[in-house]
Amino acid sequence: MSTEIKGGINIAMKVPSHQYEAVIAFYRDVVGLPPFDEKAPAKGFVLGPNRLWIDEAPHYSQAEIWLELFTEDHGAALDRLAAHKVVRCDQVEELGEGFRGGWIMNPANIVHLVREPDAW
Repeated sequence: MSTEIKGGINIAMKVPSHQYEAVIAFYRDVVGLPPFDEKAPAKGFVLGPNRLWIDEAPHYSQAEIWLELFTEDHGAALDRLAAHKVVRCDQVEELGEGFRGGWIMNPANIVHLVREPDAW
């Protein structure tokens, strides 16, 4: 298996509750991005070839952006990242039993999901 890592299609924006509706309205009504609700309660918008997910984060004081990376072998890729002292942060969000991936942070503390895509 390869440990090549590529950009994924998903971008998650974790937004505090007090800003959530305004952010949704911004992308829907002001910018005019096409919305979708595949993974309710998260709201999604088509962002060119990417998907922008707006997740309500009640315990956050400010918004965060989370990025997705794809790999054919998540175990090997996460091992390679660990060898470079990349911080794992699997506690940020439960991925579920059998999920083929894990959470990391870049040096600026931006969360990334490193995972095997549903269809490569």
